[in-house]
Amino acid sequence: MADTTTLLAGLSFAEGPRWHDDRLVFSDFYRHEVLSATMTGELTVLATVAGQPSGLGWLPDGRMLVVSMVDRRVLRLEPDGSLVEHADLSSLATWHCNDMVVDRFGRAYVGNFGFDLDGFIRDRGVAELLGDSGPGGTVVALVQPDGQVSVAAADMMFPNGTVIVGESTLVVAETIAMRLTAFDIAADGSLSNRRVWADLSAGLIAPDGIALDVSGGIWVANALGAQAVRVEEGGAVTDEVATSQPCYAVALGGPDGRTLFCCTAPSSDHDEVGSRRDARIETVTVSIPAASTER
Repeated sequence: MADTTTLLAGLSFAEGPRWHDDRLVFSDFYRHEVLSATMTGELTVLATVAGQPSGLGWLPDGRMLVVSMVDRRVLRLEPDGSLVEHADLSSLATWHCNDMVVDRFGRAYVGNFGFDLDGFIRDRGVAELLGDSGPGGTVVALVQPDGQVSVAAADMMFPNGTVIVGESTLVVAETIAMRLTAFDIAADGSLSNRRVWADLSAGLIAPDGIALDVSGGIWVANALGAQAVRVEEGGAVTDEVATSQPCYAVALGGPDGRTLFCCTAPSSDHDEVGSRRDARIETVTVSIPAASTER
């Protein structure tokens, strides 16, 4: 039985949720829309992205950045409502781009699949995906505020949800390695001192989207199950939330920062969910509010 209540239904595949300006902002992959929602479920379309929207963030001047997955770009929403290219990641990303976090300086860290996820699972199965003979690694791209692109980290195993802890540590979900990986952030945005922040493999938790709370805990959407879990550095799981169907992304927000938003869907496979409208955003109240950087 789910611990959550449904805020929004009838979506195709919700991803990249962020609490921003007192609303939940998220991407809906196969409707090709970036939307915002009130706490009562009223929706507004902010942008239409033909290349399939995913990760979201904001520049210091308030302009929104959105990952365009299939054409491997980051787009920028201008005040007049137009979308323009902010950065081209096609020289670095080896498959669809995915999640993103933007720091207080306007630097964006963007992951990508690295391989055809749906095709691999159909041909070889989830067990091989998560095993030693699975696909190789890919990069996390660093996009400077002016759109210049470089490699921030290499050999990442499906880099996915990302948060910034205390302005000096980047934590990235490596989904198919079932771990959260941390880096120190230098003044120029480059990353160093790679280390495992939490190994989640014992619990068969494949971290997808993640969200940071004010105590330094990280909520993790488990791509292998209908749940979100709160994890502390070192790997201890302190809280679990059951969702109505598989959970692929999470955000903390709401008026007091204590609402956990869970993006759920029957599957992540495009062929299974692309034409359906069975995805939901579910909510539950948690005890520890969002970190200020998450709101």
